[in-house]
Amino acid sequence: MRPVIVFAGTTEGRMLSEYLSGRQVQVTVCVATEYGETLLKETPWLRVHGGRMNREQIKDYIREQKAALVVDATHPYAAEVSENVYKACADASAEYIRLIRESGQTSAEDAVSVSSVDEAVDYLKQTSGNILVTTGSKELKKYTRIPDYGKRVFARVLSTGEVAQACGKLGFCGRNLICMQGPFSEELNTAMLRQFDCQYLVTKETGKAGGFEEKIRAAKNAGAKVILVGRPKEQKGYSYQEVLRILNGRLGLEEQEKAGSERREKENSGEDHVSGTAPEGVKKRTVTLVGIGMGNPSGMTVEAARAVEEADLLVGAKRMLEAAGNTNKPSYTDYDAHRIADYIGAHPEYVQVAVLLSGDIGFYSGAKRLYDALAGCGCEIRGLCGISSVVYFCGRLKLAWEDVCLKSAHGRYVNLVHAVKANQKTFTLLSAAGSVTELCRELQEYGLSRVQVHIGERLGYEQEKITSGTPAELETGSYDGLCVALIENREAVSAVRACIDDGEFLRGKAPMTKSEIRSLSVAKLQLAGNSVVYDVGAGTGSVSIEMALQASEGIVYAVERNEEACGLIEENKRKFGTPNIKVIHGLAPEAMEELPVPTHAFIGGSAGNLYTIIQCLLDKNPHIRLVINAVTVETVGEVAECLKSLPLIEEEMISVSVAKARKLGNYHLMAGQNPVYIVTCRGGKA
Repeated sequence: MRPVIVFAGTTEGRMLSEYLSGRQVQVTVCVATEYGETLLKETPWLRVHGGRMNREQIKDYIREQKAALVVDATHPYAAEVSENVYKACADASAEYIRLIRESGQTSAEDAVSVSSVDEAVDYLKQTSGNILVTTGSKELKKYTRIPDYGKRVFARVLSTGEVAQACGKLGFCGRNLICMQGPFSEELNTAMLRQFDCQYLVTKETGKAGGFEEKIRAAKNAGAKVILVGRPKEQKGYSYQEVLRILNGRLGLEEQEKAGSERREKENSGEDHVSGTAPEGVKKRTVTLVGIGMGNPSGMTVEAARAVEEADLLVGAKRMLEAAGNTNKPSYTDYDAHRIADYIGAHPEYVQVAVLLSGDIGFYSGAKRLYDALAGCGCEIRGLCGISSVVYFCGRLKLAWEDVCLKSAHGRYVNLVHAVKANQKTFTLLSAAGSVTELCRELQEYGLSRVQVHIGERLGYEQEKITSGTPAELETGSYDGLCVALIENREAVSAVRACIDDGEFLRGKAPMTKSEIRSLSVAKLQLAGNSVVYDVGAGTGSVSIEMALQASEGIVYAVERNEEACGLIEENKRKFGTPNIKVIHGLAPEAMEELPVPTHAFIGGSAGNLYTIIQCLLDKNPHIRLVINAVTVETVGEVAECLKSLPLIEEEMISVSVAKARKLGNYHLMAGQNPVYIVTCRGGKA
């Protein structure tokens, strides 16, 4: 059988090469970079050729290898390389097969579509706000045309020394240069956009296997605008599955596949080969999601160990595969649900597949996404529970866990202060070595210095370590990146505070919405636990505090133009334990332009800019829910005009008059406060 050459610049190219070599087809994989060489392991049936080649060199190489078939699986945007391969095949009289990466199913309806990186740069030059660039290092120089690019642009590129050095010469360094190997999960993309406060994400349409869908969903989560560089026009080609069928036919692999399938069916059916008894039935192809526990084979359940032992293929992140302790089986290293599903679908030769997941598959696990990604794959999907980190850790601490509040700060925002204040026991997964120090500092900052903190490092491994103490005692310690925390607070109060007395707030000279009006206004907003809220004209932050306590898993952006008032909000948020308030110093609507998309907004002060403030809010979220407070007749007129001229649905407008008693000798006199209009409305058309 004459060898096959695969030009592999994509995940699909590597998968195809492994598929063919696994059937004893001689494959030579051509990659452009040294990094590409590291992604493939050479075998007697698979060779790797590294380095860029022009058309003439490709032609000579095809003739030298005596290849009859060449598969072009280069990146969709590598148009010049693809053209050279196509013409070289024609020169060398070799059959050319173009593998085209399928587009993602997730739409980017709100994206700004451009035809090139140059056009993307021209658009971004007219904007403000940080930018996450994921279009690679080759065209990174073009982004240097953006004013203040060294601060605004965050470039995510491959993690090689050569690439990092080239980016450094262009001025991308420090926190603005992110060297990582993708594709990336939705959670990591979201966390990165939020970490660097990016208002724009520049991406190419890299398809499902290139992580495009995860980037689009992440941008939506983080409220970032997508700048989409369209695919170049390319010649006719075939999907991964179509290329497999073509190669199976050309190389005579269909009979081999059929014979292997029949053999596996007999083995799985339990047929007695000696007596020749007929099988009762043929087992269906099975994918088992296996919770492998903490990190070593001894921590696995008997059922999980059996599933690993019986599997034809093991799938999971590198750490999971190592923890399973079975290195002799075929394996596929990945953590992304869609890529795992694609790989399983492309390799029908594996009948019993075990996908390995840390801890238990029901506790902050990738199993949820895998169930969705594997739906419709034609396989039987099973789930096997494992020992979760919270169960294991509480066992080590000799604590019951039925009353533990479960959280995860691993790659996501979580309001741990609120959880610790409200629960006697709070467990959380942590994301990095520095997260323990940050946790301890935050607990002290928000009045929780007397809690007991337990840190578990590398649970289940030989290097397991458990440290306990107060936040102050643990703050300066050194901790592993693979750790968890359990916080005990014997002074926890589970009730959510409402209608906080006015006298409890630090006030200074800043205006404050009184408690009765504040409580009614917040109630009219109908907040959810994870709402994203703007408090426009926040004053002392009294409304922000009430909203942050209700939306404990969300974020409140307190927009205030007075610098002294901003300082008071910071003090009040520490006093009431609401770290989910972000203070924004500036005048609305300009100060709101770069903030994430809100679900709700309270407007307590507008400085005469009510119309433009509401217009800005509607631009961000056409279905936003609004509550507006008005004290003066002029402001009421402004509100009425906005309700007429802007796409708003008016729910109600009420006038509230409150009188409070004050003592005069043995008598009580009722002192009236200024009446306040409370207007409730939402975006849309009546």
